[in-house]
Amino acid sequence: MLPPDARVVAAVSGGPDSVCLLQVLREIGANLTGVAHFNHKLRGEESEQDERFVAAMSARFGLPFFRAEGQAKRGNLEQEARRARREFFVGLMRDGVCDRVATGHTRDDQAETVLFRILRGSGLTGLAGIHPVTEDGFVRPLIDVGRGQTREFLRSRSIEWREDSSNVDPRFARNRLRNDLLPQLRREWNPRIEQALAQLGDLAFEEERWWEKSGPLSEPLAGARGSVEFDLEAMQAMPRAMARRVIRRSIREIRGDLRRIEFLHIEQVLEMRQSRLRLPGLSVTKSFGRVRLAMDELAPLEPVEVVVPGTYEQAAIRLEFDETPGSACANLKVDRAATIVLRGWRLGDHYRPVGKSRDHKLKEMFQSSRVPSWQRPRWPILESKGKILWARDFGVSEECSVEDGSGPVLRIWDLSKR
Repeated sequence: MLPPDARVVAAVSGGPDSVCLLQVLREIGANLTGVAHFNHKLRGEESEQDERFVAAMSARFGLPFFRAEGQAKRGNLEQEARRARREFFVGLMRDGVCDRVATGHTRDDQAETVLFRILRGSGLTGLAGIHPVTEDGFVRPLIDVGRGQTREFLRSRSIEWREDSSNVDPRFARNRLRNDLLPQLRREWNPRIEQALAQLGDLAFEEERWWEKSGPLSEPLAGARGSVEFDLEAMQAMPRAMARRVIRRSIREIRGDLRRIEFLHIEQVLEMRQSRLRLPGLSVTKSFGRVRLAMDELAPLEPVEVVVPGTYEQAAIRLEFDETPGSACANLKVDRAATIVLRGWRLGDHYRPVGKSRDHKLKEMFQSSRVPSWQRPRWPILESKGKILWARDFGVSEECSVEDGSGPVLRIWDLSKR
């Protein structure tokens, strides 16, 4: 769980589990580089006392103390508090303070998380619960230890801790689950309910770890950076369990996490009947049987007056003048002094490509060529004086065709074809 040379910061709230974590890390000789505490400012003076308690403990052990504060003012208080803590801890790793952040999650926390996700209708992936080790640097050394054991450990060493009065506040769903539902299940159904739920989480975690290293899950899907594209029919032809995991992994690669993504969202993507769908932090688009997942829709290719010679990375084209046609993808007859604009497609665009008997709308050409809708706003077009000279894949305008081979000729290299 902890590489021998890993620099570790212990996340300590002052409660028994996190205080136990800090003591255990000290006793096993972990390379501790500090103690981190987030003050949520939710309990007035009690929150301040917690911070002073943790700061004093850090000083007593000769460890640097890192603190941050913030008060959730909107939405779900538990989720907002968790998000703020996580950002603080990730920031410590990003700033080079440590390689790992250790948190005091126990087997009881695992059981509560699994039960909470069952009640919420989570899929099997969600039942994996709290991971002992995460890819972004979090470790949970006490995940197999019960909450009662952490208190016994501290009592055996006469180590004090703080009790959080908000842990009995019924406004929080986690507290109602911990203080009402779990005790009832323990009394009426299974006296070892926490162990059973934690075991379910362990099994789901091992299953997920196997899936992550198997089959199509080990290969990234196609798509530009920050997006994923796939053929919907091919995805639907996969075994459903595999397809769900491919979608979940794709979303995680794009967003960095799966927060607020639920089983229903995955099913909506796999069934995808409409052309557009908004998921938490994600845009989903379907066109010609292909689906694109991305954080945001692609911005249109903004008009820019081109300079020749020049390379335009945003459109993946290179332009230069010559006196004769060359081996470029397109050769245009155009005056050197002409003002040429590079832009994206606009609704209503039309022109007459070489070899065609009449004007054609680009929208019709997109449809006949099955160009997905998300590619169209960034489809490169060259125009001059309001007339289209060239469009990617659809060729040169008849008015600009090179017939006699005399210059000047504008050569266009389509770099997207490399």
